[in-house]
Amino acid sequence: MTELISWPKTIVPDIRAALKDGMARLSSANVPSHTLAAELLLMYVLGCDRAWLYAHAEDPIDAGALRRYFALISRRAAGEPTQYLTGKQEFWGLEFEVTPAVLIPRPETEHLIEVALERLGARGIKINMRTGVPSPALRIVDVGTGSGCIAVALARELPHANVYATDVSFDALAVARRNAASHCVADRIHFVETDLLTAFEPSREPKFDLIISNPPYVARDEAPALPREVRDHEPHAALFGGPAGSEIYARLIDQSAERLNHKGILVLELGYSSASHVVDLLSARPDWTRVKITDDLAGIPRVLAAQLA
Repeated sequence: MTELISWPKTIVPDIRAALKDGMARLSSANVPSHTLAAELLLMYVLGCDRAWLYAHAEDPIDAGALRRYFALISRRAAGEPTQYLTGKQEFWGLEFEVTPAVLIPRPETEHLIEVALERLGARGIKINMRTGVPSPALRIVDVGTGSGCIAVALARELPHANVYATDVSFDALAVARRNAASHCVADRIHFVETDLLTAFEPSREPKFDLIISNPPYVARDEAPALPREVRDHEPHAALFGGPAGSEIYARLIDQSAERLNHKGILVLELGYSSASHVVDLLSARPDWTRVKITDDLAGIPRVLAAQLA
């Protein structure tokens, strides 16, 4: 085990020494990416960026800051995710508030945004480039919004879109509302507490041009194999889709077919090994066309997109 630094009370360590000790403590606890975690936690405590941290490595660190830093190091060593300790995570180049009420946004989920924008094509451009006429307003819903990262990213990319964001969790919606406000799109995102799309009555409400979702897709019996940071700290309602993990897709596809416009687009994040099952669900219905799967950077099938005929 790595020997840890211990300072006499009369000695105030510098930033470099505190960071080195933080890294050692996390390494000895087998924390993934321990160097990055130690940096992020110290940057959070000091209210600085990485460039400042290393430019001032020889500066003494305040005793109060040192206590706060190692309190966070202890919590990270015990398994709490860095993002919950700092309260933030980057997604689509934007900083989002995250709390234990919401799933931590993953980089691979950004592929959902890329695929959605690609599928929308010219409809996603505010002004028709040929005629100069404003494009028709888009109506979009993000199902299971969590932190609101998908809804906020789309609202910023599509200024002519009215975005709806649903979640079964009141606490998650509160976080999403704050994120929408901090990114100045709260006036175009409508938050709805509901299970999937059940709050939208197909016979009474306008239909959607795009339905997008990163649904719960982990199987319950896979819980023991998850990293402890995920299993013990992220919200289970946002993680587990049922005994097999893929149960939610059938409900979401059925509800989407009733609530999409003609040529409306469905974009779904896929769980591990769920691609063939979801394709079969769509193939069993004649109203879905242009079904395509996009792999993530690791070559894993990550996003499924389809169009309603």
